[in-house]
Amino acid sequence: MTTPQSSHKSVVHNFGAGPCILPRPVLEEAQRGLLDFADTGLSILEVSHRSPPFQRLMDQTEAQVRQLLQVPDTHSVLFLQGGASTQFAAVWYNLMASQVIRDRFPRDQLPTVDYIITGSWSKKAAQEARKLGGKVNIVVDASQNPHTHHSFGGIPPQDDWSFTGPGGRDAAYVYYCDNETVHGVEWDHIPQVSPDTILVCDMSSNIMSRPVDVSRFGVILAGAQKNMGPAGVTLVIIRKDLLVHVDDSVVCPPFPTMLDYQVADANASLYNTPPVFAIYVSHLFNQWMLNHGGVTAMEGFSRQKSGLLYDTIQKSQLYQCPVSTPYRSRMNVVFTLTQPDLQAEFLREAEKRHMVQLKGHRSVGGIRASLYNALPIASVEALVAFMKEFERQYPTA
Repeated sequence: MTTPQSSHKSVVHNFGAGPCILPRPVLEEAQRGLLDFADTGLSILEVSHRSPPFQRLMDQTEAQVRQLLQVPDTHSVLFLQGGASTQFAAVWYNLMASQVIRDRFPRDQLPTVDYIITGSWSKKAAQEARKLGGKVNIVVDASQNPHTHHSFGGIPPQDDWSFTGPGGRDAAYVYYCDNETVHGVEWDHIPQVSPDTILVCDMSSNIMSRPVDVSRFGVILAGAQKNMGPAGVTLVIIRKDLLVHVDDSVVCPPFPTMLDYQVADANASLYNTPPVFAIYVSHLFNQWMLNHGGVTAMEGFSRQKSGLLYDTIQKSQLYQCPVSTPYRSRMNVVFTLTQPDLQAEFLREAEKRHMVQLKGHRSVGGIRASLYNALPIASVEALVAFMKEFERQYPTA
């Protein structure tokens, strides 16, 4: 299997963790849209979000998402703003309102929410819920995982978890992050929860990279800038029965209209001016993925790319990955050098070879190579060749 290549041979290998690399054909089409969108004679930056051409674009983009992820009719597809970080608050507000209205919880007795902490992003989500007044139960905190030698080096076995009720049955919802970009940890399965439990998942950095059974989730959220477009638009997929109308007569935590999923759904994601250009580029990226085999093909490409890099690390004496093998991310490969004093030189030499944005997150250091959908296999092959060359130059004792 070969990764789809762009028509242009770029000299820069972009391993940035986000915003993601975009396919060359997508950039070229976006360039045309900047001057003339859909033969309107207007730039996509100028076109009205209420105009028929843009309305068609919104409808087409939703249809693409539904096709790529096989989203059932039981779920709504929303295009929002503020990134996944804004959804940390929106999820809590909306699902608290849903619990109060549907299940008649008193406002002063709001149900507990369960969070599975496997890295910095799920940790931040839990902190946000607690900040808003939520009763947060930490099901498990992988920063204290006795089964690994590193903080956030994997996912503890479910025997170590502590749900609110069996399988989170008594929690308002169970929240987890499917791929932790900072620590390079990715789930290889969906957490086992009670059939009645509302499962919420942040899929920002691995959305569209493999098939997913959307029907098992109450809410899926994903910033586009990792795997499906530029920064500016956030995808939310929510089960329709969780959408509730909140007015002044409802006794539940009040929250901003712009965070209200029911308002967004009732207005087809057009309650206010949406991120027009970001949606347009995501539309082009979605079509690129469909043209190259959809998410099943993207999964194959991701395994090919990450497998090549992990195999190189595994066989090396200079490079090591701190993440347990079953949970090593296909999207964000993190590794360190056994001779830490060589890291700065490694990054300098890589940049000379036009391999950019390889420095690990500031909170953990090390090296991080992000292998998002549009990254060609040639970039990974170039990185692997350089890593072997560098190790020959600096052999371990």
